[in-house]
Amino acid sequence: MKRVLVIGATGAQGGSVASHLLNRARFDVRALTRNPHSAAAQKLRSRGAEVVHGELADRATLRAALRGVDAVFGVTSFWEHFEKEPEHGRNLINAVAGADVEHFVFSSLPSVARWSNDELQCPHFDQKFELQEYARSLGIPSTFVHVAFYYDNFFTFFPPQKNGDGAWHFGFNQGEVPLAGVAAEDVGGVVATIFEQPEESIGKIVGIAGDDLTPAQYAEAMSRASGRTILYDYIPREVFATFPFKGAADLADMFEFNRRRYPNRAADVQQSRALYPRMQTFEQWVSRRGDRIAA
Repeated sequence: MKRVLVIGATGAQGGSVASHLLNRARFDVRALTRNPHSAAAQKLRSRGAEVVHGELADRATLRAALRGVDAVFGVTSFWEHFEKEPEHGRNLINAVAGADVEHFVFSSLPSVARWSNDELQCPHFDQKFELQEYARSLGIPSTFVHVAFYYDNFFTFFPPQKNGDGAWHFGFNQGEVPLAGVAAEDVGGVVATIFEQPEESIGKIVGIAGDDLTPAQYAEAMSRASGRTILYDYIPREVFATFPFKGAADLADMFEFNRRRYPNRAADVQQSRALYPRMQTFEQWVSRRGDRIAA
């Protein structure tokens, strides 16, 4: 069997990829993590993965992890490392370029600055796009996946908050335009199929999305699942950008980009379902988490 190195194998995307590859039992999985003794790492090991220590900031550990590997899934974390993401990504891409790798699947995103002629600034998109183009420039046989907004963000970045009117509210500047979303746990289903079909995917960008709903439709689905009244509030971009947390302006420009650039992503949803037929709609995903939302 071919061996796949999964970067960030105990994180959201990497963990999903490692899990789906192990489920299919068609690849040997080498899972790279900063903490090989964590519970998540131990679980991967118990399922048959080879767990190795490695860090994107440490080029020697990347070179060691790449020995004897046929394919690689790569992902970098802006929200954990911010300005260090480009360095981490280049370390990984250079290590892949120097190894005997047949297929590199890298989690990237489109360029907001390029599309908007620098009107919008969204580093967590643009840094990944720059890494995508760097990998292209080195001639690495690559597939790039552009992953939609996580459904899971409604428990982390944008949890509904109780308001004085008795309802629960969340908000941002997407307006009434659909926002493509996906369950983080489903990302690996698409990526595993990409690894199984390299001749059909190398050189391509694959958008990964499980649903394409307006924010109000997300709120309605959460209301049905939880039994609470959950509402979406439109918050103007210039207001959201001033919120007191690091990355607020970045997220404001991300929603502005999504709102203007993508009237819908139905084609990505269709392609994702073709690659992974068990891709969950938001309704399916949230219906199993109603108690968590209610809490």
